[in-house]
Amino acid sequence: MLSIAQLTKTYANGVKALQGIHLDIEKGMFGLLGPNGAGKSTLMRTIAALQTPDSGRILLNGVDIVRHPQAVREVLGYLPQEFGVYPKISAWQLLDHLAVLKGLSVKSDRKAQVEQLLHQTNLYAVRNKAVSSFSGGMRQRFGIAQALLGNPQLLIVDEPTAGLDPEERNRFHNLLSEVGEHIVVILSTHIVEDVRDLCSKMAILVNGKVMLKGKPAELVGNLRGQIWQKSVAKNELEELSYKHTVLSRRLKSGRPSIHVLSESQPESGFVPLEPNLEDVYFAVLAKAQGAQPC
Repeated sequence: MLSIAQLTKTYANGVKALQGIHLDIEKGMFGLLGPNGAGKSTLMRTIAALQTPDSGRILLNGVDIVRHPQAVREVLGYLPQEFGVYPKISAWQLLDHLAVLKGLSVKSDRKAQVEQLLHQTNLYAVRNKAVSSFSGGMRQRFGIAQALLGNPQLLIVDEPTAGLDPEERNRFHNLLSEVGEHIVVILSTHIVEDVRDLCSKMAILVNGKVMLKGKPAELVGNLRGQIWQKSVAKNELEELSYKHTVLSRRLKSGRPSIHVLSESQPESGFVPLEPNLEDVYFAVLAKAQGAQPC
C-alpha cells in the first residue's frame, strides 16, 4: 500500500511541480495520466526517493519514505523515461552487474534470477548481444527486466511505451499486466490507451494537481449523456470552438469530426455519443484552469 498526502514541490525557478498531491495506491496497476509538464515525472522521482518534496508524506506499507528513503530503495523497481546503458555490454552481463548493485551477492541465485527475467521479457535469445544495439522495444523490455531485479514490491514506469510500434506496445502491455498481478505498479504516461488497457484505477494530473481519480470505467460513466459528436466543415471549426467546449477534433474521410462536452444538445446536427476515457481526459484538460482538485 502506497499512501501519499499533501505532497508539494516547488523548483528554484518558481514552477510549482506538485501542489497538495493526495493518492492511495493499492496492489495492481495504477495509471497516472497527464500532459507533458503536468508533474508526473516529478512525482515519480519523489516516490522513488530521487528527490525530496518541500512538504507532505509518503507512506509505503506504513513506513514514511520521505524520512527513511532507504526503505523504498530496498524494495523499488524503477524504469525512468530515459535510461542509459554501457556500450558493448551484453544484456546478460549488464543484468548480472545490476543485480550485484541491488545486493544479489550469491552467484547461483543471481544467475537464476537473471535467466528467469530474460525469459520473462523475451530477451533470452539475444542475451549475448549488446543492449546498446537493441531496438526501442527491446530496450524497454530490458528496462523492465532490470527494474524487476530483487523482486521489488513497488514498480514505477515512466512513459514506457512512447515511441514503440504497435507490436512492441502490445508485448509490453502483456508484460506489465503480468507483473501488476503481484505488486504495486505505477504507470506514468500521457497515452490514454495505455491507462485504458492496463489500469484498474487512475488519476489525472494537471499543473501539479490531481484533478480527477477513480476507476476508469466509472469516470467514463460519469460523462454519459454529455458527449456530442458532429462532422463539420473546416471553416466552421473556429466558430464552434468559440461557442462550445470542443474536447477533440479529428478527420474522418477527410472531414473534421468534433466531440463537444455539453449537458444538452449543443445545437442542431450534434448526435449523442458514448464517452470513452479520451473524452474524460480532454474534459479534465478543458476544465483545468477553473476546476478544483478531488
